[in-house]
Amino acid sequence: MAENPRHPFLQGLSKHRGAPPTVVVIFGASGDLTARKLIPAVYNLGVDGLLPADFFLVGFGRKPIPDDEFRTMARDAIQEFSRRELHPESWARISAGTSYVAGGYDDKAAFDRLAQHIAKIEGKINREVQTLFYISTPPSVFAPIIENLGACGLAGRYLRHAHHTKVIIEKPFGRDLDSALALNTAIRRVFEEHQVYRIDHYLGKETVQDLLVQRFSNAIFEPLWNRNFISSVQITVAEEVGVGTRGGYYEQSGCLRDMIQNHTMQLVALTAMEPPGSYDAEAIRDEKVKVLKAIQPLNVMPGGDVARAQYIAGMIGGKPVPGYLAESGIAPTSATETYAAIRLSINNWRWEGVPFYLRSGKRMARRVSEIAINFKRPPGTLFAESGGFNLAANTLSFQIQPDEGLSLILNTKIPGLETRTQPVKMSFRYATTFGSNTPEAYERLVLDAMIGDGTLFIRGDEAETSWKLYTPVLEAWATAGRDGLDQYVAGSWGPAVGDTLLSRQGNVWRQP
Repeated sequence: MAENPRHPFLQGLSKHRGAPPTVVVIFGASGDLTARKLIPAVYNLGVDGLLPADFFLVGFGRKPIPDDEFRTMARDAIQEFSRRELHPESWARISAGTSYVAGGYDDKAAFDRLAQHIAKIEGKINREVQTLFYISTPPSVFAPIIENLGACGLAGRYLRHAHHTKVIIEKPFGRDLDSALALNTAIRRVFEEHQVYRIDHYLGKETVQDLLVQRFSNAIFEPLWNRNFISSVQITVAEEVGVGTRGGYYEQSGCLRDMIQNHTMQLVALTAMEPPGSYDAEAIRDEKVKVLKAIQPLNVMPGGDVARAQYIAGMIGGKPVPGYLAESGIAPTSATETYAAIRLSINNWRWEGVPFYLRSGKRMARRVSEIAINFKRPPGTLFAESGGFNLAANTLSFQIQPDEGLSLILNTKIPGLETRTQPVKMSFRYATTFGSNTPEAYERLVLDAMIGDGTLFIRGDEAETSWKLYTPVLEAWATAGRDGLDQYVAGSWGPAVGDTLLSRQGNVWRQP
């Protein structure tokens, strides 16, 4: 198959980082994440020539599925969800090594069959292979899968060898500090930390990765990246959608667990971390953990550092939508928050006195994920607003979705015979500069796991530190029930209590 022309900015870049012969085993192979993200990710890596020549995909699940049927399911998933259309030659190469093993996640005999299946693959190609296990199942079976991988001997394959076994674990990684500690304990009984890849797909997004590049490769930013020049940082992760058919799951999760504790805290860590000593996975993860440990405990009392709310009926895209309590699967007295806002204080030299404001919610005005760095205003000696000048604080924003890129707000003179000013936005967008067919986050993360690069994955102590911060909040909200739970109209930017969180310090939410 002829290769499509690459964008001129991408010419000459390496396309292969040396993955060894690999078997990827997906637990939960018939699930939604596998169809929507994982199989398309594998396929697109194949199209880009980033899979090793000896690559095998094995589905594992409770439901017995013949190999041919699983291959058909995979092909259908690519046709429906891949960012590229299905090319017969590319699919044929992956399909030839695709198979399925059925069994229960708590069934040791099924894992023995899986081990035999992998041994047959090695015998067929007469080479050793590394095995990458992707656990894409409900959290309730994380521990049984891990235990059985150890019991059947798969976890320890080639442990001191380049082909050692790796395991990717999907979120949610625990529900609170105790459950995260218990899960880490179960993992460490079977795997060593360097084998474990706790995934957060936000870290695979181009703009999130670009955050480190912008900070540490541009001399104009890093000298200003501190309390002397920055007044506040705002991180917004907003969704237009409601809970849909996931009401049962969301009732057990809520916004704080679903978005703030994981995705949003990863953005905090990358924004606030100190420069690492090298672009090494452990050096970067060390600095992220240091930032999380420097965050002060949250004041959960009214008027403190946290706010929560539920959406009520409103309008989205000109159409009426129900409130949270009217959604399918939601209890009429539910106290589950669909919106959460947090004010963080980082107790270190760089960020002392700079508030980090986080908010996330469902049924908000529009879908957007953004990091906004708000710089301090210059002294009003020359261009004071009292003199009629229209001035805005300089703001550097990283837009993570839906239109990945970054922008900088500057003040400029309006052309004319009088000196008048107006804020303008300088923007860069990935789609316009590099082309619109940007790789999906899961493509980058699956590839990194295959080659053993843990930079964009969460270390065990990092997950525990984040849960340590938020578990007291969850406990306080559980005790309070609906007391203190505010409301906001679907289609708005959130509740009044979220605005008050900022206004007490003279700040307002930026509307992305």
